[in-house]
Amino acid sequence: MSEFEAPKYKRVLLKLSGEALAGSKETGLDFPTVEKICTSIKKTADAGAQIGIVVGGGNFWRGRSSKSADRARADHIGMLATTMNALAVADVLESLGCVVRVQTAITMQQVAEPFILGKALRHLEKGRVVIFGCGTGNPFFSTDSAASLRAAELKADILLKATMVDGIYDKDPKKFPDAVKYDVITHHDILVKRLQVMDSAAAAICTENNIPIIVFNLDNPDNIYDAVMGKNVGTLVTKHI
Repeated sequence: MSEFEAPKYKRVLLKLSGEALAGSKETGLDFPTVEKICTSIKKTADAGAQIGIVVGGGNFWRGRSSKSADRARADHIGMLATTMNALAVADVLESLGCVVRVQTAITMQQVAEPFILGKALRHLEKGRVVIFGCGTGNPFFSTDSAASLRAAELKADILLKATMVDGIYDKDPKKFPDAVKYDVITHHDILVKRLQVMDSAAAAICTENNIPIIVFNLDNPDNIYDAVMGKNVGTLVTKHI
């Protein structure tokens, strides 16, 4: 039996941006930062939550910023970047004592399992952390879309979107000092107000499948644990207020 209180959300899908894994370095991997994030993930898993993770790749490759690469090829390069991040996060989690499986949407059997929904569910039920690389496996879809898709497939209780801001605002708080933060907002408002939380395809998946979202700042990695335990962290996106 866990020494921790029971989590509010039993099965969670955590979206980690590649930028978050770079820490202050902005590119590549900052392992002290990764270890802090993984320590919070382990604490959350030890509390009894089943955790799936989708990782981005922006710390290695930002294909949409490339003016020369073909879009499909650029997205494929980005998928490989997410795999590097998935393996790095898996390595640190394992060093902390977590049992981890990495699954990728593009087959690369020498380094990871292929994504198979039944196997992913079984891993979660056995208490293993499952990290999903390569996004959806298709170009033209973001890793936010992959996170929403995996959350729907796994029937996750919540999608946790760890970002570099402390929630959702009515406008960019970095540009506008008078930006107002939402504590709770609906899926409908996200789409109608065109708030830059995630791309429209990702938001639509969450809306159609009634998946609540918590958007929070990863500057404090313990926000992962606090969000899963039901504490007031960031902004909650839900069907009704």
